[in-house]
Amino acid sequence: MPAAVNIAVRGRVQGVGFRPFVFQLAHSYQLCGTVQNNMDGVKIYLEGQLEMIQAFLEDLRKKAPRLSKIDEIMVEDSPILHAVDFSIIESERSGTSKLVIPIDSAVCDDCLKEMNDPNDFRYQYPFINCTQCGPRYTIIEELPYDRPYTTMKSFPMCEDCRREYEDPANRRHHAQPIACPKCGPKVRLVNQDAKEIISENPIKDTIALLKEGKIIAIKGIGGYHLCCDARNKQAVLLLRNRKNRPVRPLAVMAASVSIAREFAEISDFEEELLESPEAPIVILRKQKSYDLADGVAPNMKTIGVMLPYSPLHHLLFSNAGLSCLVMTSANPSGMPILYKDEEAFQYLAGISDYYLVHNREILHPVDDSVIQVNNGKLDFLRRSRGYVPDPFSAAEDVTGVIAFGSQQKNTFTIGRNQQIFIGPHIGDLENMETIAHFKQELDHLLKWIDTPKMAAVIDAHPDYENQKIVKEYDFDEVIEIQHHHAHMAACMAEHRLSGKALGIILDGTGYGMDGNVWGFEIFYGDALDFERLAHLHYTPLPGGEKCIREPWRNAAAMLIDLHGIEGLQLAKAIFPDKVKEIDILKLMIDRGMNTVFAGTCGRLFDAVSALSGVTTFSSYEGEAAIQLAELADEDFIYPAYSFHLLESSILTIDFSPMLKQIALDVLAKKSKGQISGSFHETVVQAIMSAIERLGETKLDLVRTVVLSGGSFHNRYLRKRLSALLQESGFQVYVPEKVPCNDGGISYGQLAAAAAKRRASKCV
Repeated sequence: MPAAVNIAVRGRVQGVGFRPFVFQLAHSYQLCGTVQNNMDGVKIYLEGQLEMIQAFLEDLRKKAPRLSKIDEIMVEDSPILHAVDFSIIESERSGTSKLVIPIDSAVCDDCLKEMNDPNDFRYQYPFINCTQCGPRYTIIEELPYDRPYTTMKSFPMCEDCRREYEDPANRRHHAQPIACPKCGPKVRLVNQDAKEIISENPIKDTIALLKEGKIIAIKGIGGYHLCCDARNKQAVLLLRNRKNRPVRPLAVMAASVSIAREFAEISDFEEELLESPEAPIVILRKQKSYDLADGVAPNMKTIGVMLPYSPLHHLLFSNAGLSCLVMTSANPSGMPILYKDEEAFQYLAGISDYYLVHNREILHPVDDSVIQVNNGKLDFLRRSRGYVPDPFSAAEDVTGVIAFGSQQKNTFTIGRNQQIFIGPHIGDLENMETIAHFKQELDHLLKWIDTPKMAAVIDAHPDYENQKIVKEYDFDEVIEIQHHHAHMAACMAEHRLSGKALGIILDGTGYGMDGNVWGFEIFYGDALDFERLAHLHYTPLPGGEKCIREPWRNAAAMLIDLHGIEGLQLAKAIFPDKVKEIDILKLMIDRGMNTVFAGTCGRLFDAVSALSGVTTFSSYEGEAAIQLAELADEDFIYPAYSFHLLESSILTIDFSPMLKQIALDVLAKKSKGQISGSFHETVVQAIMSAIERLGETKLDLVRTVVLSGGSFHNRYLRKRLSALLQESGFQVYVPEKVPCNDGGISYGQLAAAAAKRRASKCV
C-alpha cells in the first residue's frame, strides 16, 4: 500500500554522516523523497510502500552512524507528492535552533587504512577525514553544519574530492571537512623566527628533530601542544625548565595501546576509553617496568596517556624510533589554550625550537579531555574535546537559564528546552585573556543554541569574576547559588535523583554563607535548597592565598591555632628553617591580621602534605593534595588517627588530635606512606561517625547519598567511603559524566536555579 510520511530527527544528527546514511537506507528500501539539514535537526520526506517505510524507520535508529545520537524521532503522515527519486537537498537555515552541535572525533580506522596505503591518493595526508571522524566543533562558524559555514570554506574541493562528496555510495558523501593533498590544508615546519623551513616532507623532518631532542610546538585539532620524545630525559628536563613547570605531570601520547602497556597498566575499560572516538587523556597506573623519562610524571604512581587522535599524530609515529611523545598543552600557566599561530609564535618564543603548523583555522579551541577510572566508574577531571558541546537531557524545560560557573576550572552551561549544554573547559578566570576567552566561547554557543537570556546563575562568592561578567549581559534575573550546593545539585541532576538526599562535599575552596571558607560539608537537601548538618572545624589562613601556595604556612597555622604553645613548638620542630616566619604567623593569628578562617578538605590535605614533608611549596594547584594522595594505597585499609565530634547547632569535625599525632609521627620519622594512609582513613572514619551521630536525630529516613567536590577525585576517599556507606545501607551516587571538581559547578548551578524558578512559579 503506497504511503508518505514526514520525519523529524533530533539529536546529534549533523556532521556525523546522517544524511548520506538516510540516503542509502532509503535506496535500500526503494523509497523516494528528500533529506535535509535544518535548524531543528534532520528533516526527511519519504514515500513508497508502507511496509518499506516501517522497515526504514526501524533501521533508522538501530543502524545510525557511530557518531550519531538520536534523541527523538517524530513521524507524521503526509500527502503523497509523487517523487521520482531520493535526494539530499540544500539545508534550511531559518527557524529556531534545536540542533546538537557536532563534536570533534578521532580519526577512524577506514581513514587510517587509506592514509597508510601508498596507492591511495590521500597517502600520508595529515587531514584525511570522513563523515565518521575529524574536526567538527572546532571549525564551525555557523549552523546548520555545512562546508560554507566552516573554516574549510577556504579550501575549494578538487574534482576527486567533489566526486566523493557528491557520491551517495561513498562514506565521504557530504563530509564537510573533506580534503586531499591537492585541495586541502597543508602543514609547514617553522623555525624560532617564525620563518618557514622549506621541506618536501615537514612531518618527516619534525620526526627527525624530535629524535634529536628538540621541542616542537604542534598545532592540532583544538590548539597547540608542546611535544618532545618522552624517553629522552634531557629533552623532558629542557621542556620543564623552559616552560617553568618543575613537577606537574606531563601528558604523553603513545603510538598504540600495546606501546602504552609497556609503561602503564590498562584495564579493558581504560582501553575502551583510550580507543574511543572521544580519545581522552586517561590517567593510568604506572607499570613496574615503566621506562619513560623520570621527569614526565615525577613522584607519581600514575601517568596521563592518550593515543593519536588526528591523522597528523599518527604520522608522527610512522617512522621507527619514536613510540611515545610528551604531548602537553602549550599555553603559559594560567592562560587559555593557544590556538592562533601568531599567539603561539609570541608566547612560545624561547620555549619551542620549531613549530609544526597548518593553515586550517581553529575557531573554537578545546583542551584535551582528562578521565580516570575511579572505583570502577568514570571520573572526569576535565570534560572538553570529544565531549563538548554534546548536551545532557533535562527532566524539565530549562530554556533561558545560563550558568556562569566557578572561578577555577571554569565552564559555563546553557539551557534550551530539555537540553543542557556544558561549554568547553575555560580555565581559571584570573586574567584578562581567560576572561575574554570565556566571553568569546559563551557568546558563540549562545548564538548557536539560540535561547533567550532569562536567568543568569552565578557563584555566591562576592569576589568571583562572574559577578562582574554577568553585568555585561542583559538578563531578566540573576540567581546566586552557594558553591557546594551547586556541587551537590550537579550530582543529583546527573543521576535524575528526586527527593531529599545527603550530600558529602569535599572540596578546596567555596564561599560560605557565614563568610568563612567552606569545603568539608555534610548537607541535607535537594537541588532547591539545603541544610548544613556538619562541617570541618575552622582554622586560620594567615595571608590567605599565600597559605595555598605555601602549604607549610597552613600546616603551622593549624598547629598553632589548635594546640597553642605546644603547636607552636611542634611547628618549629617540623619546619626548623621557618622559625622566624612561624613567629610572624602566630602574631597574625593572634591579632587577626590578613587572616581568613577555613574548614576545607583541600586545605586539610595541604597541611598534612606539608607536615609530612611531601609538599611544602606548591608549584601548581592541588599539588600538595595530589602528591599526598599518591602515597596512599587504595587497596589497603590503614589504622585511623583520633578525632573529635563537637556538638553545637551544627556538628563540627575536629581533627586537632590527628594533627598532633601526625606531627609526632613525622618527628619520629614514621614513613610518609603510612602517615598518608592513616590520614585518609581518619577522614573517612570521621565522616562515617558524623553520619552515624546525625542519624540518631535527623537522617533516619534518608538512604541516598551523593559524593561531590574536587577531593573526590581521590581514589582512596571515593572507594573507601562508598564501601562503608553502602555497608550502612545507603545508596551512593558519584559524578560520572560531569567533573566532581569545579568543572561541574555550572551544571549544578543550572540545576539548582531551575529548581528555584520552578518553585517560585508554583507559589
